[in-house]
Amino acid sequence: MGTQLSPRPAQVIDLETMRQRHRARQRLVRLSPELDGLEMVYSLASDPDSLYGMPILAWGLREDGEVVGLVPWMEALTPCQQLDDPEHGCFVGYRDPETEELLETAPPHKAFELEHAAAYFDYEETRDVTLIQQLPDTLGTHALCINESQEPWQLKQVFGWRLYNDGGIEALLADETLIDTTPILPGDPCLYTGHSRHRVVYFFQRHIANRIREQDPGTLEALALMVIPNSTTSPGAPKD
Repeated sequence: MGTQLSPRPAQVIDLETMRQRHRARQRLVRLSPELDGLEMVYSLASDPDSLYGMPILAWGLREDGEVVGLVPWMEALTPCQQLDDPEHGCFVGYRDPETEELLETAPPHKAFELEHAAAYFDYEETRDVTLIQQLPDTLGTHALCINESQEPWQLKQVFGWRLYNDGGIEALLADETLIDTTPILPGDPCLYTGHSRHRVVYFFQRHIANRIREQDPGTLEALALMVIPNSTTSPGAPKD
């Protein structure tokens, strides 16, 4: 007859520590611009028989090795896989418009590029938040900037994006009073990060931004419902 084994001591699991470790593994450590026209494909509950395409701005390498497409979406440069809202969009896959091929994961050549770049630019760990990479915006992305409720909205072009060592990404906007030379490029002194001056920043594709500028009634009404969920009236024209 075997001997009775002593019970294993209970292990206390710190859920918050586990969440922090999970977030750290999903932290972006390297970006690569998308220059070949690949798209994110998504679906809407309001039109279940159709699929929609949106140009991918960049690809990001996470600390866990996963490569994700990134699009300016709502309030952030967002990994495509995070789109899981039937009303605004659910991620389906990536699409190569030349071959019409639908991909479930990032194309191998982007993963190869990012992995080798991350190995080459092996930054030393630091507790201070530091800039590790800048990318120009190649899609004509615009940001609707909101401060206090009584102040006019501002519609601004996004000139670039900054990746920090904590995985955070910030959009670069221009202070019109400081523009000395054109075209404006990442690194110019007139640029600032969106959330350093504005309470809320929403991102839009170029054609949507043009509709906002033209004060298209339908676009302004949809914008008001999105930005101010309880609003029943269209907002006034934003300050450009």
